[in-house]
Amino acid sequence: MKQQRMRKGTRKKALHLLMGFALAGLVAGCGGTQGETGKSGDAVVGDVIKIGANLELSGPVASYGQSIAEGIDLAVENLNKSGGINGKKLEVIKVDNKSDAAEATNAAIKLTSQDKVAAIIGAATSGNTVAQAQVATNSKTVLLTPTGTSLNITLKADGSVNDYMFRTCFIDPFQGRVAANFAAGELKVKSAAIFADNASEYAKGLAASFKETFTKAGGTIVAQEAYVAKDTDFRATLTRIKSLNPDSIFIPGYYEEVGLIVKQARELGITIPLIGADGWDSPKLVDLAGAAALNNTYIANHYSSEDPDKMIQDFVQAFKGKYSGKAPDGFSALGYDSVYLLADGIKRAGSTDGSKIKDALAQTKDLLLVTGKITVDKQHNPIKTATVLEYKDGKQTFRTKVNP
Repeated sequence: MKQQRMRKGTRKKALHLLMGFALAGLVAGCGGTQGETGKSGDAVVGDVIKIGANLELSGPVASYGQSIAEGIDLAVENLNKSGGINGKKLEVIKVDNKSDAAEATNAAIKLTSQDKVAAIIGAATSGNTVAQAQVATNSKTVLLTPTGTSLNITLKADGSVNDYMFRTCFIDPFQGRVAANFAAGELKVKSAAIFADNASEYAKGLAASFKETFTKAGGTIVAQEAYVAKDTDFRATLTRIKSLNPDSIFIPGYYEEVGLIVKQARELGITIPLIGADGWDSPKLVDLAGAAALNNTYIANHYSSEDPDKMIQDFVQAFKGKYSGKAPDGFSALGYDSVYLLADGIKRAGSTDGSKIKDALAQTKDLLLVTGKITVDKQHNPIKTATVLEYKDGKQTFRTKVNP
């Protein structure tokens, strides 16, 4: 999901890693393209297919990566119990990218050149996913992000498709539209302020989509304010927004800042609806904001654990059984679905060859998963439903589903 804020120098470091990767000649024959021989180091070893998981298991957005990893592990366990992929068991090799783009590049190099995985799941954030794109392309290894929502994951700067890049989640413009239409149609708000991280492509993309859709629906944007990542005091800007008397505030961002924004908004007497997107989806949000402060807040998200759909409830019960009663969040569900989407592609490809998996994934149609029925479009984005959640006393509750 999301554009990870890169620390100073990470882009340069990532470039150096890629150059070293190329000079070392590691790209030739990496990834799934060497599979099926059964030799140590190949994508298939005996009756096991190896896939990688390049995730934020530590660092600023570790909550995302840890949730995805739990979903992946449950899916692999269930898949292997039911016979695996074409009779072969699935093995996941996890690498911690430490919530850092350069580390994500380094992890992708390891997974493709040393572990020679058939494909990679991850990263959670858009920035850490984009950082792997050149490695995936050079090694002809499919990379499937569960939650990276930025357009530039699957599309190059010239608008052409990144052949080996796919996603399980919907894209930023879609969830921005969902949030705006919900605000105008369901909440009946007439005006909104936007308060977004000015350095995040994720937040900026959502803000632009929300603004366009909301104004087309007849709404008015009374202010568009920005904050800086890692800020902790938002009171001055919130006070300015309050003075403009908007009916709602749209806050696209990550839980670290959003939790504090929500808390401080309520402390300032701002009681209007606060609206967000999947970047809010972390158990830590409640710790930061407080359960009461989150009342009258809504987010566009990928699924709800309270959705009565049988497939969803079967998944929720299995997850709770494995993880001591904990309910799966959207990241867990997308991690779970990513395994099944990838497994379906490998099964239809009949091979761990990267180019064949790529072609099979691109042809995915009406695959029923926990987060919705997926058809992959020409830009490698899934066409699927979205869910709107409402927080009630700190708990996410199912509000409605929205079709694409």
